Amino acid sequence: MDLAYSAEEELFRQRLRGWLETNLPEGWLTGKRDIPKDLKEQERFLKDWHHRLYEGGWMGLAWPKEYGGQGATLIEQLIYEEEMARVEAPPLINAIGISNIGPTLIHIGTEEQRRKYVPKILSGEETWCQGYSEPNSGSDLASVQTRAERNGNRYKINGQKTWTSYSMFAQRCFVLARTSKGEKKHHGLTVFLVDMNQPGVEVRPIQQIDGGQKFSEVFFENAIVEVDDIVGEVDRGWEVAMFLLKFERVGAAQLSFRLQNIYKDLVNLAQTLKNGNQPLSKDPIIRQKLSDFYTRSLGSLVNYYRNLTRLLHTGQPGSEGSIDKLYTSELEKEICEYAVGLLSQGTTSPEKYQKLEEKWHYKWLFSFGTTIQAGTSEIQRNIIAERMLGLPKDIKN
Repeated sequence: MDLAYSAEEELFRQRLRGWLETNLPEGWLTGKRDIPKDLKEQERFLKDWHHRLYEGGWMGLAWPKEYGGQGATLIEQLIYEEEMARVEAPPLINAIGISNIGPTLIHIGTEEQRRKYVPKILSGEETWCQGYSEPNSGSDLASVQTRAERNGNRYKINGQKTWTSYSMFAQRCFVLARTSKGEKKHHGLTVFLVDMNQPGVEVRPIQQIDGGQKFSEVFFENAIVEVDDIVGEVDRGWEVAMFLLKFERVGAAQLSFRLQNIYKDLVNLAQTLKNGNQPLSKDPIIRQKLSDFYTRSLGSLVNYYRNLTRLLHTGQPGSEGSIDKLYTSELEKEICEYAVGLLSQGTTSPEKYQKLEEKWHYKWLFSFGTTIQAGTSEIQRNIIAERMLGLPKDIKN
C-alpha cells in the first residue's frame, strides 16, 4: 500500500491548513481551547464553528454534489480528518448527522428524504441525534422496547432512549422502534425520522462523570411521525440500523488520528514531570513504555489506512471498522490511565501541575466512554470473531 499523497492532495492539505489558521476560534492554535460549559452558550459556539466549516466548503467533502456535498475524493476526506485531529479542532455539533445519518440517507433513503434532509444536515440548519440505546437495551440493540403504532398515514411513538448524543441541540432524531413482534427479536423493527420539536418529545441532559453533558435521555409520548419518514421497509429496520452503525464505527475509528496527539501529549507530560532534577522521560522503564505506546499507536493508524482501502474500492464501510474501533478505544484508555499514573511519579510547578492533572483526569474519565459508544468492546470482539474470522456465534441460553 502506498501511503504517499499526490502533489494535488498535498496542495489540498495546504489549502485546508491555511483556512484553519484563519478560521479556528481566536487563540485556538496557541492553546486557548475553552468550549463553554453552559449548554446555550455551547450551542452557539459549536453552531458558529459548523457554519464556518460549511461556508468554507468543508462539510460533506466526499458527498455527491447533487445533495450539497463537495464531490471530493475519499483521500481528501481522509486528509481533512487528519488535519482536524492535528489541530484538535472543536467538535461538530452535528457530528451524528454528518458522520452517520447523512451517508445512510444518501445510500438507502428515498429521493424525497435525500432532498428534504441531507442539505439541511450539511448546512447545520437541522442538528440530528440517533435514538438507539435504551435503559435496558444497550449492547443488545435488538431488544429495544420503544414502540411505534400506525394510525392512518402516521405512527405514534412511545418509549425512552438514553445516552443520546447531542440530543439537547437536535431538531430531528433517527429512531429505531418496534412496530411488530417478529419470530426473532431483531425482526419487527423500523427506523423513523422523528421531529424533536413537538409536544410528545422530552429531552433530559445527563451529567457525565467527566463533568460534561454530551448525552441525554429522550422520552417519547405519542410523538407523531409521518409514513414518508420511514427509512427502508417497515419491520426491516434492523438492516438499516446495522448499515448506519458501519458508518458510526468508521467515524469512531478515526480516533487513530487523535491517538497520535494523545501520544505526543503523553511524551510531553513525561518530559515536563521531574524526579529530582531528571525528567521522567529519562527513566529507562518509562522510555520503554513510551516506545511501546508509540509502536501501537502508529500500528493503529496503519491498520486504519489498510481498512480504508476497502472503503475506497466499494464506497461502503465493512466489518473491518470494528477492528479499528476496538483497538483505538482500548489503547486510548490505556494511555490515559498510564498518564494519570505518571502524575504520581513526578513534580513540576504547582500551577502547571494542576493544569496537567485536570487535563489528564478529564481525558482518562472520557476514555471509558470511547470503549462503549458505537458498540462496546465486547460487541466489537464478537463482530470480528463471527463476521471476519468465521468463528461460531455465542451460544444463547
